[in-house]
Amino acid sequence: MSAFVSEIIGTMLLILLGNGVVAGVVLRHSKAENSGWIVITMGWGLAVMVGVYAAGIYGGAHINPAVTIGLATAGEFPWADVPLYILAQFIGAFIGACLVYVHYKPHYDATEDPGLKLATFSTAPGIRNTPSNLIGEIIGTFVLVFALLSFGANTFADGLNPLIVGFLIVSIGLSLGGTTGYAINPARDLGPRIAHAVLPIKGKGSSDWGYSWIPVVGPIIGAIIAALVYGILVP
Repeated sequence: MSAFVSEIIGTMLLILLGNGVVAGVVLRHSKAENSGWIVITMGWGLAVMVGVYAAGIYGGAHINPAVTIGLATAGEFPWADVPLYILAQFIGAFIGACLVYVHYKPHYDATEDPGLKLATFSTAPGIRNTPSNLIGEIIGTFVLVFALLSFGANTFADGLNPLIVGFLIVSIGLSLGGTTGYAINPARDLGPRIAHAVLPIKGKGSSDWGYSWIPVVGPIIGAIIAALVYGILVP
C-alpha cells in the first residue's frame, strides 16, 4: 500500500470516528445524545490515534494538510510530496464524512435543526468574530505542530507515538477548542463541508461557506509559524 492510499485510509478513519462522535452527541435519538464536550474531545483524540496508527504503516501518517505543510516548512518532509499528501487527505476526509452520513442516516432524518446537522460535518465558532476565530485556529494549530516537532526530539517506546498524539488532540480540544471547535486541520473541515453540500441530507441548511476559509487558512498559518519558531529555538 502506497503512502497516498495510507493517507486516504488514515484520514477517512479520522473523520469517520471524529465526526462520528459529534453525530452521536448532537443528532436526535442517538444513544449518545447530549453526552457533551468531554465525549467529543475524547472521541476526536481517539480518532486521531486510530488514523495515525492506520496511516503510519506505509506513510508519514500526517492525516492533516497543516501537519504536512508544517513538516515541510521545518525541513522534515519533501515539498515535492506535499500536493499528493494533501490530495489524499481531502479524499479521505470526504469519504469519511459520507460514511458518517450513511451510518447515522435515520438520525439525520429525525433531527430538525440544520445547524446540528452541519456540526457533524464541519466546525463553526461559538461566537462569530472573524479575527478572533482566525487567531484561535492559528494558536490551536501552532500548539499541534510545535508539539509534534517536539515529540520528534524525544524517544518513545515502539508504537506509542500515535497514543501520545491522541492525548495531544484531547488537550487542545479541552483547553482551546471551545471557541471554534478546533478544526486545526483544513481537510478535516473542508472535505466534510463539501460532503455536506453535495449529500442529499434531509432538511439541511447552508454549508456556511462564508466561514469555511478560516479552518483552512488559520491552520496553515499556525503550522508555518510553529515550524519557523521551532527552527529558531531548535536549530
